[in-house]
Amino acid sequence: MRVDTLSPAEGARVPAKRLGRGIGSGLGKTSGKGHKGQWARSGGGVRPGFEGGQMPLARRIPKRGFHNKFAKNYVIVNIGQLAELPEGTVVDYGFVFENGLAKEVKNNVGLKVLGTGELNVKLTVRAAKFSATAKEAIEKAGGTAEVIE
Repeated sequence: MRVDTLSPAEGARVPAKRLGRGIGSGLGKTSGKGHKGQWARSGGGVRPGFEGGQMPLARRIPKRGFHNKFAKNYVIVNIGQLAELPEGTVVDYGFVFENGLAKEVKNNVGLKVLGTGELNVKLTVRAAKFSATAKEAIEKAGGTAEVIE
């Protein structure tokens, strides 16, 4: 295979419809819009979710639960994920993403370390929050758990 032999898969590129180019094209005269009506007009159509005046689905279905818009979301890391790191490593918010230990959380306010797993390596962990078991495990392994804001 060479670069000059590459091309899109069969059917991956569909040519654009050439509207209003005569009766023989199959899309002449009304250009595939039919006769009159809202959809035939310039700027015609309705907004997404509009159901012709009928109560829309998004409003018909009952809403459940409470969604706290002031909730604080943390990026979560377990101590078991830190067990493979070399001794003396400083683990903080930036380190977690550089090494792919966690995924970005929308509107997050910092890093939270939880106590699932075992830790036998001496580490310095800087996070916004620690669970009691995580803090205990880090200190038991000889490391330090620093709370930062």
